[in-house]
Amino acid sequence: MKKLIGLSVIGFLVVMSSCTKNVTRVVCVGDSITEGYGLAVQSKTGYPVVLDSILGPGYTVLNSGRSATTLRKKGDFPYWICKEFSNDFAFKPNIMVIMLGTNDTKPYNWNAGRYEKDYQALIDTFRTIPTHPQIYLCLPVPVFKTKWGINDSTLVNGVIPIVKKLAKTNRLPVIDLYHDMLNQGANFTDSIHPNEHAAKVMAGFIAKEIEK
Repeated sequence: MKKLIGLSVIGFLVVMSSCTKNVTRVVCVGDSITEGYGLAVQSKTGYPVVLDSILGPGYTVLNSGRSATTLRKKGDFPYWICKEFSNDFAFKPNIMVIMLGTNDTKPYNWNAGRYEKDYQALIDTFRTIPTHPQIYLCLPVPVFKTKWGINDSTLVNGVIPIVKKLAKTNRLPVIDLYHDMLNQGANFTDSIHPNEHAAKVMAGFIAKEIEK
C-alpha cells in the first residue's frame, strides 16, 4: 500500500512538472504604456494582466514594462539598462511582445538611424535566449496629443516605418496597435496612456494575434 501511495505521489509530481513545462511563457516588453502608468491598479488592470486572463491557463504573462524608457541605447532612459531587461532573459519566454518607441519620439531622443540600429540589436539579443521565443513587433498606440515631447508625427513618419521594415527584414509578425487603437482617443486620459478600457482593448488585439 505504501509503495502504491509513493508511486502515486511520484506520478502526480511528474504530471505537475509536465504541465508547468507546457505553459507558454509570454513577456510584454515596453514602456509606461505596457507597465500601466495612470491606471488605478497597474497589477490588475494593465494590458499584460488582461492578456494573461484572455489567453487562459495555458499561458503565463510577465509585465516587463518600465516607464519612460527608450529603445535607443543613448536615449534619456534606455530600456537596456533596466532590471526588466534582465528579467526578460530570466523568464525564459516562448513569446515576446515588444512595444517600444513612444519615448523615442521626443525631439532630444529621436535619431532614425540609431533607432533602427538599436532595434535590430534588441531583436538579435532576444534571439539569443535559449527558448528561441517567437517575437512580435508592435506598432505603438497613437499619440492623440503632443505631450512631454512625445508626438504622433515622429511616431507615424519615423518609428512605424522602421518597425515595419525590421519586421519584414527579420520575418517577424507585426501587431498594428496604432490603427487598432485610433478610435480609442477618449480612453487615453492624458492622450498618451490607455485607461482600463483601452488596456482591455489592446490586450484583446494582442491575444488575437498570438492565438492565430
